[in-house]
Amino acid sequence: QVQLVESGGGLVQPGGSLRLSCAASGSILSIGVMNWYRQAPEKERELVAAITSGLSTTYADSVKGRFTISRDNAKNTMYLQMNSLKPEDTAVYYCNANVLVNRRYQTYWGQGTQVTVPS
Repeated sequence: QVQLVESGGGLVQPGGSLRLSCAASGSILSIGVMNWYRQAPEKERELVAAITSGLSTTYADSVKGRFTISRDNAKNTMYLQMNSLKPEDTAVYYCNANVLVNRRYQTYWGQGTQVTVPS
């Protein structure tokens, strides 16, 4: 089985920074695209940023210039550096990855980590 475990969430004042991590473990042959999603109360889950195995990245317009996604393929770990945080960034952040297991790619989710930026 494959597990994704997020860490690094917490409470931070507006303008502050946090760094989220997502570590994948288990029967992993390789990992394709990895993504960060977030879900605020009473809102739909939204894609925040994505990174391919070749390190190409995409971002939601709302976080461009403030968030940076990265990954360490050797450690099967992805990161999200969040700077200039705003109250509207408050949400549960989830990592998501397409993992090659038993010769086919399957999608896995982490359990989520809370990020709170008070207004």
